[in-house]
Amino acid sequence: MKLSRLERVLKLLAVLQSGRLYRPGELAEQLGVSKRTVFRDLDVLYKAGIPCFYDEEQQGYRMNGNFFLPPMNLKLSEAMSLLLVAQQAGGSEGLPLTASAKEAALKIECALPSQIRQHCGMLLASMSTQLSPKARHEELDETLAQLQKAIRQRRTCQLTYISFFERKQIATTLHPYHLHFAQRAWYVIGYSSLHKEVRTFKLGRIKNLEVLEKRFEAAKRFRMEEYLGQAWSIIAEGKIFKVKLRFALLVAANVAEVLWHRRQKIAWHDDGSIIYEVEVDGLTEISWWVLGYGDQVEVLAPAALRKRVAETAKKMLTTYEKSKM
Repeated sequence: MKLSRLERVLKLLAVLQSGRLYRPGELAEQLGVSKRTVFRDLDVLYKAGIPCFYDEEQQGYRMNGNFFLPPMNLKLSEAMSLLLVAQQAGGSEGLPLTASAKEAALKIECALPSQIRQHCGMLLASMSTQLSPKARHEELDETLAQLQKAIRQRRTCQLTYISFFERKQIATTLHPYHLHFAQRAWYVIGYSSLHKEVRTFKLGRIKNLEVLEKRFEAAKRFRMEEYLGQAWSIIAEGKIFKVKLRFALLVAANVAEVLWHRRQKIAWHDDGSIIYEVEVDGLTEISWWVLGYGDQVEVLAPAALRKRVAETAKKMLTTYEKSKM
């Protein structure tokens, strides 16, 4: 399509977005073209899926008012925030939903006044974000869409799932309640017929998913906040532990500046170290976090966590000693 025609079609679109009815002659006058040209341009909009329709009774054209969202008066700071988050996230390969966020950011950018758009473009070029590593999400858009539909319509799902915990492939019927993104990956939470309880399933390990016609009743008592409870991340193990850690000077400030858990408490020592305390449900997830700090952290309590970290450290040492041979 030539630029002049593209500009004319866009102008026609803008005119119809006003919501009022226009007769062909009025549109021709607005655009400065013949009625025949108006009909050709209307056909372009129709083929693009834009719902312009002819009102037989009033003999004019109008647009479905629900097709476009109402205009938004965004402040510069609001526009900048949306564009930065959406564009940067949209560059994360394989992460579901972010591609759509990037497309939405482009639409917002196009709708901004030219001066603000130029200003945003200049600022965005001088800003960047670096997200943490994520699990691979290739080809998960369809799985995510299926689960969204199942949750919305309360439809039962049949799953074939690769369970790392059970160390085998399992099959279960799931009542999906909630989709949750935590740290690196997407999870679906729901009642599992195999386990007879609410369980968490990682989307990347779903080998096969079928949304069934059978519906399930809404879980009256399910609340995501209650389900996660005091888990360190997403897996609550059913037992609360009072964890107490000492972080050395080298990493103390880095640990202290992050809210790792809503129940954490931090106390500084004169030597620059910190005592980190938290009540957490289960030790598995927090043990991996502790091990990530190597010799810069010491577990003071509970004894079960101290023993677990020590045993893992011994196994690591054995591995490295064998590699020397």
